[in-house]
Amino acid sequence: MRITRSGAGRRRRTAIVATTGLTVTALLLTGCGGSSDSGSKGADADGNITLTVADFGQFGYKEAGLFEKYHELNPKITVKEDTTAEEKNYYPKLLQQLNSGSGLADVHGIEVGRIKEIADTKADSFADLSKVIDVNEWVSWKAKQATAPSGAVIGAGTDIGPMSLCYNRELFEKAGLPTDRAEVAKRTAGGWEDYLALGEEYKKKAPAGTYFMDSASAMFNAVVSSSPEQYYDASGKPVYKESASVQKGWDLAAEAASKKLTQGLAQFEDQWQAALRKSTVATVVCPAWMAGQISTYAGDANKGKWDITSAPGATAANWGGSFLAVPKSGKNVEEAAKLVKWLTAPEQQAAVFKAIGVFPSNQGAYELPDVKSATLPYFNDAPIGQIYADGAKSIPEAVLGPKDGVIKDSISTQINNMEQRGTEPDAAWDAAVRTVDKAIG
Repeated sequence: MRITRSGAGRRRRTAIVATTGLTVTALLLTGCGGSSDSGSKGADADGNITLTVADFGQFGYKEAGLFEKYHELNPKITVKEDTTAEEKNYYPKLLQQLNSGSGLADVHGIEVGRIKEIADTKADSFADLSKVIDVNEWVSWKAKQATAPSGAVIGAGTDIGPMSLCYNRELFEKAGLPTDRAEVAKRTAGGWEDYLALGEEYKKKAPAGTYFMDSASAMFNAVVSSSPEQYYDASGKPVYKESASVQKGWDLAAEAASKKLTQGLAQFEDQWQAALRKSTVATVVCPAWMAGQISTYAGDANKGKWDITSAPGATAANWGGSFLAVPKSGKNVEEAAKLVKWLTAPEQQAAVFKAIGVFPSNQGAYELPDVKSATLPYFNDAPIGQIYADGAKSIPEAVLGPKDGVIKDSISTQINNMEQRGTEPDAAWDAAVRTVDKAIG
């Protein structure tokens, strides 16, 4: 998923740190219960501090060389990252650590599907970052997602996931479909129904052993992500059973499964990675962060075979995105907040985008050359800066709920059952409802 490895100028990054008006001192005064020693408890006798960052998946800091650069700028600070591969394994551990009050890192990544629950129920465990970071720099809905009922902002936005469609040009050509990204966009301009129609056309001449899409549950998530109302309404009531976007996404997923347009893979697992490596899927629903997953697992042998075009339909969507939060109980709260401030500044978000394609939530990055003019060589030099920035500007503000992640995962599991086991749609839906209702109470 690499674009290039060269980062933005160090001097410019230093300038960002130096010119941002809000100060970390404010955090100490108002966000940490007045603790005055939080910045020094973790230092050794020589004043050296090691900051721990716990996250999941791929945040891109290592690939962009940002922790090393932070150490260059701050010689007494060393940053160590502890990454859990799958968020579904990371989050329960984080909740356990919060409940026990032990084992927490200095900085924690939090996925957007969990941020509402954390903001509603665990906000007192985290520093108020509104005293450190100018939340107006983010896309407007990003700050609201991490705002607790008290008004405290408990997470600094890292990335967002404006939607696109990744497709394998080589497989499209063999199946007689257009390979030009503008032509592909025209064929799906009417929405996800057009996408399925294109899939039926692909199936007629599909290379042996290949499928139009990797996962119908991914398409479901893309459909739901384009709607302001998803699993909860504005009052906080779970409405996933009546939600128009959920119903539409479910029906389209059931259609894809019944027409055998999907390989029925659970994304990110071993079989999905192998399918990318072996080029057995022609399209993957592609929030910005997905490009990195594809290039990583498809490997160098498939470089240049993939491309990226706009998502089906006219409505922009966001799938995914994360935050960085600072537990109040840490030994290095002040320094951790400084690190979060630096990592989420425009220059650093642009560097991460350049390194792995994770799209910035900080709007200040959109006009930087590393974002605005970015292309992805792996994806036939797709102009991803333009594609994602255009999408980011029109993404609707979605209502989040505390159990969004649980609901999405439960429904996705049953879509996978329709694909893999041939479970009838009604039976699969009933099973999803039982699981969700048990989980959300």
